Parts: sequence; structure tokens; C-alpha cells
Amino acid sequence: MVLDLLLIGLGITLEPFPLIAFLLILSSEKGTRKGLAFILGWLACLVVVIAAVVALTGGKPPQPSTAPSTAVLAFKLALGVVLIFYAVRRERRRGRPRKTPAWMARLDRFSAWSAAGLAAFLQPWTLVAAGAATITQARLSSVAEYLVLVLFCLLATSSFLYLELSAAFRPVSAEARIRALRNWLDTHQDQVIILISLLLGFWLAGKSLYLLVT
Repeated sequence: MVLDLLLIGLGITLEPFPLIAFLLILSSEKGTRKGLAFILGWLACLVVVIAAVVALTGGKPPQPSTAPSTAVLAFKLALGVVLIFYAVRRERRRGRPRKTPAWMARLDRFSAWSAAGLAAFLQPWTLVAAGAATITQARLSSVAEYLVLVLFCLLATSSFLYLELSAAFRPVSAEARIRALRNWLDTHQDQVIILISLLLGFWLAGKSLYLLVT
């Protein structure tokens, strides 16, 4: 479970599209305040999902080779296939002109509440669902297991936390770093999305299929 959550958390925090939106928010007026609201909204989504899963399972994983256990593995297998299919589709469409979402032009006028709502909207829900399915397999019987869930949330938010702290405490150097990262993501967005989707897709699908067969 720990390795799965580590990989999924990294995939979530490195997703380019939410990162681009966050960089635009930080570059706007009162960007650090809006950035903090975005982070709180992002974390709130993760906490709500995890709390719902723990409440549903009671902190006890389903027994192996039972219908609930098989359903969880089948769900993770399906998510892996979806990620692989998305990566292939993205690769085929790479290089085509993309239309910038209209809301990106209005980020300067976003309030802190709007930034928090945007965080919920931009969650990579396929990866979040994979994380939720993984957490159903957790036996939460000690502080260490709960600490793993906390670390998952922090890891899935780490890129935003780093940028927010940089903008708050080193605004001059952070401005140049944000600009450089935005330019890099603008030109490498497709490659990053394809790589993350393929790696996590094959990992989830391959591991789930193996456990289903054995």
C-alpha cells in the first residue's frame, strides 16, 4: 500500500495542468493569499475522500479472494487501463493547437474562495480514485498507518507547498522560478502527462491483474 500511495501521490503533485493554474494564481494580484486558499481547497478534497473511505471500511481491508477485495482490484485495473488509454490518446493529439480555457484569463479576478473551488475542480480525479481504492486495502490499527495517509496528502500537495513557500519568503527569486517553470510546462506539458499516465497506468493495471490472477 505504501509504495502505491507514494507513486500515486507523486503523480498527483506533478500533474501539469493544476500546476500551471497554480502558477498563474501565484502570479496574480494577492497571489500568495489565493495560493494558500488553493492549497487548502486541494487538501480538503483529499481529506474528505480519505475520510469517506476510512468511514466506509472502518480501517479494515477486505479479506483476500472475497467479492469486495476482487471489486477493488478490478476497479484499480480499470483505472490503470483508463490512464493508458488517455496517454495513447494524448500522444496521438500531441502537437495540435490547444484552446486555452476561458477561466485562465480571469484568474486575476478570482477571489480566495474561487481559488479554493478551482483546486477541487482541477484535482486529477482518476489518480485520486486510485489513491482511494488503495486506501481501502489499509489496516489502520496504529499511528504509523494514519501517518502514511497524512504523508500521502502532503506528498500530493508538495509541489504547491514548495511554490507557495518560495513566493511567500523569497518573492524575488520565486518570480523568476515561476516564470521559468511556466515556460517549461507550456512546452513539455504533453510529455509529462503522457509519462505519468503511462507509468501509473501500467503499474496499477499490471499489479491489479497479477493479484487477480494469483
